Amino acid sequence: MQNISATIEQFRAAILGRNATQLQHLLADELSYGHSDGHVEGKSDFISKLGDGTYSFLTMVLTAQTIIEAGNIAIVRHELEAKTNDEGKPGEAHLYVLLVWSKYQEGWKLIARQAVKKLK
Repeated sequence: MQNISATIEQFRAAILGRNATQLQHLLADELSYGHSDGHVEGKSDFISKLGDGTYSFLTMVLTAQTIIEAGNIAIVRHELEAKTNDEGKPGEAHLYVLLVWSKYQEGWKLIARQAVKKLK
């Protein structure tokens, strides 16, 4: 089974590439995906909105990452800096992100994510 760091990189690459097939594999069916504006959605909504351009990441850099593994759970925190083009509008994201991953038989799957905007 691959380590959690490699899985996080696959997740980042799948978002940048809008790779729905890879995201289907990496996201748990029970996913709770919290955005920095406060709304929360599930797996199918998140994948759909990446596919239709509601969310569009042009770049995404993850820094200051920490990983704590506890049994079948991994708690990941990092800072996310990105250039976006959500719904055709150029923008930037400056976020603190918390990810909770669960180890399934077929590998790590994201079960929860919450982001908050960095204060300037």
